[in-house]
Amino acid sequence: MNTALPLDPIETASRDELAALQLERLKWTLKHAYENSTVYRRKFDEAGVHPEELKTLADLARFPFTTKADLRDNYPFGMFAVPQERISRIHASSGTTGKPTVVGYTARDIDTWANLVARSIRAAGARRGDKVHISYGYGLFTGGLGAHYGAERAGLTVIPFGGGQTEKQVQLIQDFKPDIIMVTPSYMLSIADELERQGVDPASSSLRIGIFGAEPWTNDMRRAIEARMGIDALDIYGLSEVIGPGVACECVETKDGPTIWEDHFYPEIIDPLTGEVLPDGEFGELVFTSLTKEALPIICYRTRDLTRLLPGTARTMRRMEKITGRSDDMMIVRGVNVFPTQIEELLLKQPALAPHYQIVLTKEGPLDVMTLNVEPCPESQADDAALASAKAALAYDIKALIGVTAIVNVLQINGIERSVGKAKRIVDKRSS
Repeated sequence: MNTALPLDPIETASRDELAALQLERLKWTLKHAYENSTVYRRKFDEAGVHPEELKTLADLARFPFTTKADLRDNYPFGMFAVPQERISRIHASSGTTGKPTVVGYTARDIDTWANLVARSIRAAGARRGDKVHISYGYGLFTGGLGAHYGAERAGLTVIPFGGGQTEKQVQLIQDFKPDIIMVTPSYMLSIADELERQGVDPASSSLRIGIFGAEPWTNDMRRAIEARMGIDALDIYGLSEVIGPGVACECVETKDGPTIWEDHFYPEIIDPLTGEVLPDGEFGELVFTSLTKEALPIICYRTRDLTRLLPGTARTMRRMEKITGRSDDMMIVRGVNVFPTQIEELLLKQPALAPHYQIVLTKEGPLDVMTLNVEPCPESQADDAALASAKAALAYDIKALIGVTAIVNVLQINGIERSVGKAKRIVDKRSS
């Protein structure tokens, strides 16, 4: 009989107990980074700060930020704080916009990571005996192996499929009957499309829980996936520079934003322009400091993710509001700041249109032009009047609510390229 998996005691510890643990671990992290990383020693010395000066958690604001540029400038292994013989594994980002960011893990780091992903899967509602279908990519990307080790650590049965081969994924979901799927939300939609193409109602599958991450997605997208698939859709958060998936995860009891596993990661919100630390509840850029990582301690890392910190609900640890935008995926169109998730939210209000989209930015003389490519829902593709109405309504909403004019093109079904990983939402041709 399936039963719930137990919580780690720290998940329900008091805020005072948690803060004491954070301070102890933060002192260790700063000392470890300063003594074992020439990069951090130089950064601290240039900022005129020393690890011994940290007396309270608030003192962390005096230490310098780390950015993706620091990792790229010290490519491949210059940020590591342990000797090469202690590195058990290396992961890296795709490097599509420059050199990849390279992350190393000691055996203890791998163990910590597995425990945190296991905790995340438990928070999402996993039970003993569950089977987990993993559709995140394996390899240098942290998603597949991070989910895999965590699911095994939680004592679940792992189906390590990886990305791609959507038709075969659907076949195995039908045959193996997994309870949980871990995948990007955009690829979940592709799996749902394939189920329907095969004449299967997606809501009739064995899946009970979807744990989705690696790209921003809205609460409207959550509701659409849950209605279509008949599952609980939970948001897992992570980034390779901090550890990978499992930095935070939503709890199935509340589904009100990912709970940050604060015993291992100390979060701050800053003003993205001034770098000033903002109080909980204010919107800004998320910054993380690792508290237990050995191979690559990360100090005041600017994630570029935009959110705010909120009080704990299902756990005593704080939550972060669902990430719906990044400072580096913000488009400026004719002087207006636009995030892809704003477009997604309005698209999902049009039942005649599918939730697949891509934004193409071009120039017409000196002026920006935004074209939004969308697809019809299979049921509405033959209804020209319904599609024309949805197209007009979407263009109107974008102009009225976001403040930019968009040319809306309704393509054929599958007219937008499907991604097996993170969806490519923006194609910016303005500088080409």
